[in-house]
Amino acid sequence: MSAHDEAFTAFVAARRPHLVRVAYALCGDWHRADDLVQTSLLKLYASWRRVESGSEEAYVRTILVRAHIDQTRRPWWKRERSGDLPERPGPVDQVEERSELFAALQGLPEMQRKVVVLRHWLQLSVAETARELRISEGTVKSHSSRGLAALRTCLEAGNASRT
Repeated sequence: MSAHDEAFTAFVAARRPHLVRVAYALCGDWHRADDLVQTSLLKLYASWRRVESGSEEAYVRTILVRAHIDQTRRPWWKRERSGDLPERPGPVDQVEERSELFAALQGLPEMQRKVVVLRHWLQLSVAETARELRISEGTVKSHSSRGLAALRTCLEAGNASRT
């Protein structure tokens, strides 16, 4: 195995679980998240020799976001969406909280969801988010503000109904 292949294998072993969680936050379906990550890693491997050391994470994240955009634009996506699939197992309290958060995220318009995930989960700057989504910084700020307000409202309504 070449040194490039070994470096790629090490990167995938270390970062794949995180990438799957990011993909899930973008699309809301574990199976589609796995597919998105697999597609992204294939494209990353094809470009691995050109990717600058230290920028692999940003590079694959950009591929991931763009692959999601490509998939949602396809006509089959609109007619073949799967129903609600069970969550992966985990501690009950964490799964409930995470499920509520992911359900609330999926209720956001697509661009607001992408901005919230990139800005607040991955902690990218406004400029980095704008560059990844190919939108202006002002648009990132407005989507972020509206998305957070909608999440807050949705999560507060969920908490109020349990008490």
